[in-house]
Amino acid sequence: VQLQAFGGGLVQAGGFLRLSCAASGGTFSQYTVGWFRQAPGKEREFVAAIRWSGGNLYYADSVKGRFTISRDNVKNTMYLQMNSLKPEDTTVYYCAAGRPISSTVQRRESYAYWGQGTKVTVSS
Repeated sequence: VQLQAFGGGLVQAGGFLRLSCAASGGTFSQYTVGWFRQAPGKEREFVAAIRWSGGNLYYADSVKGRFTISRDNVKNTMYLQMNSLKPEDTTVYYCAAGRPISSTVQRRESYAYWGQGTKVTVSS
């Protein structure tokens, strides 16, 4: 599965962005897909994930209530709607696909496929 993330950019604090991740070369609907982010010198951290059916959603505490993950299995695309953005949300965001079990959905090792990253900058 090849993943391509896009939609990043510069936004003021309190603003919003929607990231998209387009999948190709595999059966997108079979995978759990998620978003991670990584700041320079830091570990890649979990942001959000959604099961193949869209019925199970997972969020990091730092984004809960502000970010919404969704997917369209017909378009082979996943989304991350980011509202009420904060300067600390500034970093590179990566989309990923894999087959984690519930206890490992937040672990980057559970995802076999990764997009190239899209940069989000939130100015104060």
